[in-house]
Amino acid sequence: MLRLGSAKPGSWASFWAILTLVGLATRAAQRADVGSESTGTPINHSQTLLQRLQELLRQGNASDVVLRVQAAGTDEVRVFHTHRLLLGLHSELFRELLSNQSELVLQEPRDCAAVFDKFIRYLYCGELTVLLAQAIPLHRLATKYGVASLQRGVADYMRAHLAGGAGPAVGWYHYAVSTGDEALRQSCLQFLAWNLSAVAASAEWGAVSPELLAQLLPRSDLVLQDELELFHALEAWLGRTRPSPAVAERALRAIRYPMIPPAQLFQLQARSAALARHGEAVADLLLQAYQFHAASPLHFAKFFDVNGSAFLPRNYLAPAWGAPWVINNPARDDRSTSFQTQLGPSGHDAGRRVTWNVLFSPRWLPVSLRPVYADTAGTALPAARPEDGRPRLVVTPASSGGDAAGVSFQKTVLVGARQHGRLLVRHAYSFHQSSEEAGDFLAQADLQRRNSEYLVENALHLHLIVKPVYHTLIRTPK
Repeated sequence: MLRLGSAKPGSWASFWAILTLVGLATRAAQRADVGSESTGTPINHSQTLLQRLQELLRQGNASDVVLRVQAAGTDEVRVFHTHRLLLGLHSELFRELLSNQSELVLQEPRDCAAVFDKFIRYLYCGELTVLLAQAIPLHRLATKYGVASLQRGVADYMRAHLAGGAGPAVGWYHYAVSTGDEALRQSCLQFLAWNLSAVAASAEWGAVSPELLAQLLPRSDLVLQDELELFHALEAWLGRTRPSPAVAERALRAIRYPMIPPAQLFQLQARSAALARHGEAVADLLLQAYQFHAASPLHFAKFFDVNGSAFLPRNYLAPAWGAPWVINNPARDDRSTSFQTQLGPSGHDAGRRVTWNVLFSPRWLPVSLRPVYADTAGTALPAARPEDGRPRLVVTPASSGGDAAGVSFQKTVLVGARQHGRLLVRHAYSFHQSSEEAGDFLAQADLQRRNSEYLVENALHLHLIVKPVYHTLIRTPK
């Protein structure tokens, strides 16, 4: 809430003082252009100008506006001697409020009042230092007073720190929803999906709203150990938040029960407090899961539509669905590895394995860029440079037997880092079902740079995941 204070005659002295500072720099640049040189010699005193503006704020020289910032619910008031021109340059709201006022009393939430000095400094100098706990109050102030450049800067800071795993993703998601910042909301949602195991084990999990949970549970790109881990995380959330029966039942129906082995399903039905309370709401899903595990996938697909999300694995980190691969000094040379995955999540396929071969090349060249030694006229052409190549990852089955009848495979590669024993995902690349590689794999990565965001201690941390996709064999009546 804004409250106007008593009006005092505004002084134009500060206006001319600031224009004088700006004019000094402008005239210096103009004098550099005088002469017969074809290209002028730059004279840059911008840092001096910034220093003088900082002194102007710090000392309050020639101030013509007083801002009294009161923290809501307290008697604490911070006083800032400022200059109408500089506030109005950045904020149309300030320009309107100060058109005929020389003193403003501003009521701000406590967290915003605590960083108001940084906010004002940005209006004078165009820079500030942000801490994680200050991101939301600074963004809130920038939004309230219409300082678009600071809004963008803080939002970029939040997205960057989400990627590094430092930001409070749940709190920032709820803030983005409240302010309508769709780009920040999507960034938070993607981070939470890729790092759900770590988030579910943290204090943040209890702060997840029913709306956010409803956004997460249907996603197939959730990264976690297995579906059972997601069920236990949901059960802990239900016990902590005590939502309405309708919310609890919708959430429990989003679990992909066919992805849980029958023995574990039996244990859940016998021991789960959530299923004891809401078992009737998911009884049909549990029955379908048992039927899925009891029959062969080909036989099951003749009677049930297996194209639904319930039969599609998420990005599971369990050994049955993929393997980690750490590549030290990835810019050095080509590497290869192999791993095995379960043929499918059905109990019928539990003992059947598919072997996969993987090739990583740090500098693969497309055909269009490969070296050509001479053109039709016999003129030698320059060979392509190694840096013209891009990283490439190819995943292929070791054999093409009949074990995969009725199944295709979707491949996903996670790029990230290990922190406190957990995988923090920074990037994810998915292959088309009919493709052996992701066309945009590490397309923007500079693996030669040791401090690249894609590397951890000069190593590339990958996790390779293969998800079987069943095909429906239901015959439609003619």
